[in-house]
Amino acid sequence: MIKATVSLLICLVLMTQAAWAAPTGTTTTLEDQTGVSVTIYNQNLALIKDQRTITLSEGVQVLDFREVSAQIKPETALLSGDDISILEQNFEFDLLTPQALLEKYVGREVLVVKTHPTTGEETQIAATVLSAQNGVVLQINDHIESGIPGRLIFPDVPENLRDRPTLTMLAESGTKKKQDVELSYLTSGLGWKADYVAELNAKDDALNISGWVTLTNKSGAAYHNAQLQLVAGDVHQAPPENRYGQYAMADKMARSAVPTPEMSEEQMFEYHLYTLQRPTTLKDNQTKQVALMQALQVPCRKEFLLQGQSHYYSRQVGEIGRKIKVGVFVEMINSEKNNLGMPLPKGIVRVYKNDSQKRLQFIGEDRIDHTPKNEKIRLKLGDAFDITANKKQTNYEKISGSSRQEYVTESTYQIEIKNGKDEAVTVKVMEPVPGDWKILKESLPHDKAASNTAVWQVTVPALGSTVLTYTVRVKH
Repeated sequence: MIKATVSLLICLVLMTQAAWAAPTGTTTTLEDQTGVSVTIYNQNLALIKDQRTITLSEGVQVLDFREVSAQIKPETALLSGDDISILEQNFEFDLLTPQALLEKYVGREVLVVKTHPTTGEETQIAATVLSAQNGVVLQINDHIESGIPGRLIFPDVPENLRDRPTLTMLAESGTKKKQDVELSYLTSGLGWKADYVAELNAKDDALNISGWVTLTNKSGAAYHNAQLQLVAGDVHQAPPENRYGQYAMADKMARSAVPTPEMSEEQMFEYHLYTLQRPTTLKDNQTKQVALMQALQVPCRKEFLLQGQSHYYSRQVGEIGRKIKVGVFVEMINSEKNNLGMPLPKGIVRVYKNDSQKRLQFIGEDRIDHTPKNEKIRLKLGDAFDITANKKQTNYEKISGSSRQEYVTESTYQIEIKNGKDEAVTVKVMEPVPGDWKILKESLPHDKAASNTAVWQVTVPALGSTVLTYTVRVKH
């Protein structure tokens, strides 16, 4: 019984070896492709679904599936069809290059073609490749030469070198008729990002926004007439087991934001899926832009913000700063009421505005995260040129406590905000106050925006200044 089992196993091994040793049964190329779908995620990840019509012989044979992505994740590959099953598969990524060819010929004989500098006559001489690392070392007759003294002629191309990335499979077919198959796999090398162009109107209270998708293909393969889909959201990928040590202008009619006629949007699981309504070709080493959305007359609000720090509430500091810059922000709500209301993929928003001569000028940019409907979009465009602030601590007193962890202190601050513009402005002063705190006196009323944040709205007249003073008690 044991002998019979061993004999059977040996036969199976020999059959498998014989199958792999036999010439390639079938090779399928892009000429057999009937369709391809590409779904690109945010994290350098894409799902490829490659449909082809192939003809196999019945039984077990080798199938070379050529022109797959050079950055394929082979463990994710799945070939499906009605009359085919896969027994084994290998990803052949050792591509044919001059260097790779040299390395395969180490220890083997090649022909060196030398050209006479005067007559142009060519002569051939046999040489053995001794090394192909950091240059070429050849043995010609009884001497050694470094470098290539002429052209090299190779007798053939080694079987394990491929001119295109190839997935080689040991397949079993139940028919010898034509059959439709689909190879699906995950790959790196494909990515996309969203970019937005916004034009701010003359009153700084509305924006026209256009969104674009930038596609990048560095996967080592081309995808012709592909059905393209983009997934916006943070899809989780399993980490490696051992992570130790790693670290456009249009009419003025207001309407809601809509995907362009070429791009539709839908919710899928906890992500958003954007589908291009026409086939497109993604060539290898190519960047392509596709229109995503457009929204007109989106109401917005400009804000001047003076942001404080928490460190000067726990010690005596005196002067805190002079000519402190005041940030300029633009806020809007991503709602249908505001002519938006479309889930927006993360990306950079670049804002422009016409000058007095109607010439468009760049005024700032900021990055947004994935933004669902009805969420606030806040962009920092820069710092105001004509608005500055001087800030100082005018008094500091320890009231009680024997250690720094128990101190109760009172401190007084003076913030002078200057306005060099020809119109009045309102500056939002935001101070992060640590510990248990209470405002004892103030020249303007504050709002407690959060448990550790006091906010004042300070109006500053044209070409003038306003002084904000307040005293705060802090228990650390």
